[in-house]
Amino acid sequence: MDRARVANLDLVMVGETAEPPVARIMDYGKFRYEQQQQKKEARKRSRSQDVKSIKFRIKIDEHDFMTKVNHIRRFVGSGHKVKATIMFRGRERTHPELGQKLLQRVAEETADVAIVETRPSIAGMDMNMVLAPAETPKASKEKPAKKPKTDDAKAAPAEAVKADEAKADDTKVEAAPTETAPAPEAKEVEAKVEAPVATPEVAETEAPAAEA
Repeated sequence: MDRARVANLDLVMVGETAEPPVARIMDYGKFRYEQQQQKKEARKRSRSQDVKSIKFRIKIDEHDFMTKVNHIRRFVGSGHKVKATIMFRGRERTHPELGQKLLQRVAEETADVAIVETRPSIAGMDMNMVLAPAETPKASKEKPAKKPKTDDAKAAPAEAVKADEAKADDTKVEAAPTETAPAPEAKEVEAKVEAPVATPEVAETEAPAAEA
């Protein structure tokens, strides 16, 4: 107990029935957390091993067929395997090609989310096929087709930059003559300003002379 307190850990009884009893110094909270995580992983593994069963008939309606296919897609999307079963009755057993055709259609309808793990096989009066979740959906293979759009998007700004540069050059050429033009106007303004200033000064200086 003293060693556990010094290490700021817990003293846990491991072998209570042993002689002498066996104890272990550990972080009990961390130990409990690891146990819970292990149980969660075990439950996930057990769920992934579940095999769902969907049964079809040779003379199934279109609406019922699509409903069962949607169930298969939902089960496969959840990570479960699905066993599709064709149930034969009476003389239907003499036409196994009809069951194979129906299971082939099921595989085609779910090809984007599932793969055929076990091909159709006859067992008694039934024909079974096992579907497993696909690792990579086929929709992801179509992503490279979008690359030309990005190239066009990159090329468009480049052309826009070139057009802006051309416009900037035109504005510079037009602005060049306007910079030299104001020079003569400035001289005329200075001359006009100096002219009226000189006359009042002369008048002011001559006025007192006349009075004297």
